[in-house]
Amino acid sequence: MAEPESKGVLFPRELPTMSRHHPPAEVAHLVRHFWVPEWALPEGAVSRQLILGYPASSLVVQPSGVSLSGPRRRVSSQDLRGVGWAVGAQLRPAGVAALGVDPASVVDREVPWPAPDLHDGVVRDMGGRGTGTSDRHARAIGTVTAWLLRLPAPGPDALEANAIADAVERDPGITTLSALADAVHLNRRTVQRRTAAYVGMSPIAMIRRHRLQEAATRIRERPETPLVTVAHDIGYADQAHFTRDFRAVVGTAPKEYRAAHARPAAEPR
Repeated sequence: MAEPESKGVLFPRELPTMSRHHPPAEVAHLVRHFWVPEWALPEGAVSRQLILGYPASSLVVQPSGVSLSGPRRRVSSQDLRGVGWAVGAQLRPAGVAALGVDPASVVDREVPWPAPDLHDGVVRDMGGRGTGTSDRHARAIGTVTAWLLRLPAPGPDALEANAIADAVERDPGITTLSALADAVHLNRRTVQRRTAAYVGMSPIAMIRRHRLQEAATRIRERPETPLVTVAHDIGYADQAHFTRDFRAVVGTAPKEYRAAHARPAAEPR
């Protein structure tokens, strides 16, 4: 099932065609969602995508190979050219554990991942002739799902990390480490150890990322809302603190981001 939300995409109107899909039930403990962009740009054109990513790692298959993209501390960008596609699985903490990777080692990095069988299968699925887009995507997601199911099963600590990540994402009232620990019925030190081991970010950094993603969505979709209201709605005590955090991660102030969205969409250059 396609997931229409564009959370984390700073300028969704400038995206290529992209769909998000809920994971099959058998890998829902490993994958938050799958995402599949496809693009065909005129010769010489470049489309720059700016992403305020989730506090998570992603396994990505492209025609050029398979890579693991770690969590990003700030906005990341990618320049798209020519004709291409990608099939990505945004991993839950247990998915990172199944891969056997230390997420701290890939923070702000994208590294090649040795999986030639996965690559060959997805390339075959995405290149199928005479089939619709949804069929190709479904086949590619099925291939990634089957590959993930062959990995070692994650242990109970990784599943606790899943619960921590879920609580941060689903409960906007959680704004402190103590509140998070209470929500998942763990002590604060355990919460810190789990996110370090399976996310690669601190609990507070995860909380801040989801708050800023929500802020960007509200500024973009409801530009008439005063910024002080946005700040208070996502749990900031004052607008100045919100503005500092937004600028530090996004690279621009909330007011400037809102103004950029008021301008016409940029043409690929």
